Amino acid sequence: MPTWLNINLQDAGSPVMEQLTFFHDHTVMILLMITIMVAYIMISMTSNKLINRFLLEEQTIEFIWTLMPAITLMFIALPSLHILYLIDEINNPSMTLKVIGHQWYWSYEYSDFKNIEFDSYMKPTNELNNNEFRLLEVDNRVILPFNKQIRVLVTAADVLHSWAMPSLGIKIDATPGRLNQGSIKINRPGIMFGQCSEICGANHSFMPIVIESVPMMNFLKWINK
Repeated sequence: MPTWLNINLQDAGSPVMEQLTFFHDHTVMILLMITIMVAYIMISMTSNKLINRFLLEEQTIEFIWTLMPAITLMFIALPSLHILYLIDEINNPSMTLKVIGHQWYWSYEYSDFKNIEFDSYMKPTNELNNNEFRLLEVDNRVILPFNKQIRVLVTAADVLHSWAMPSLGIKIDATPGRLNQGSIKINRPGIMFGQCSEICGANHSFMPIVIESVPMMNFLKWINK
């Protein structure tokens, strides 16, 4: 989860987020090299007295500074397209989690397991335990097994919401009357925090998301309670 003075991305909890983090670093390095090169050229041009009053056109220079941005864009576009198709890839999911956004809480349905349904509200500050986070903890966490492909179906009952989990690299809009689909595969156990990422009214900032990733045996025990 994000902490004070942390300007980096959250630790990845899924293969997709690992790829997104790599792509972010890859793009930042390219932008840094471009910035340094342009700054060097600007400084060198303003600090020297070299001029050529008779230079009207230069096809070689024109070709080079047209070709270099094109190559740079290819280095950015190809990894981006790879991750885009990776995000949409859903192959034989082990289970389906249905998410319904309300003003201002989330409802969850495990339709593959005896129609388990529950609502998830933010915990008030006066009910928090010592090891829980204010404005992020909920009364009913989403329990999911790790190392399993999970399909997520998201919709809304009233207005626009957005179900977002930054450490998993997933953000799905919850639109009334529409069922949006996504896929997650958590690669480690732990607790992950997210929030609604679409302004949905007065209590928009008070409908957090908490996912608890557990081994498959623990998940089955929880299901059979």
